[in-house]
Amino acid sequence: MQRALQNYRAWDDSRDSFPGEHWLVLTAGVALLLAASQSSSPVKRIAGAALGSALLCRAASGRNGLARLLRHP
Repeated sequence: MQRALQNYRAWDDSRDSFPGEHWLVLTAGVALLLAASQSSSPVKRIAGAALGSALLCRAASGRNGLARLLRHP
């Protein structure tokens, strides 16, 4: 599992990003958080909130994230 994660990170770091990638990740994160909040299953609420939060963090700080865009006009 550790090796697979390292391989994925190496691939992700080496690939070119596409324009607006962070906006799509942000939208997916918000959609997951909203869907999770409306679920009646506690497992779905927790899993959706965790994944949605991870996507929000990725959008804010990941590859060409919003934080980098806001720093460089």
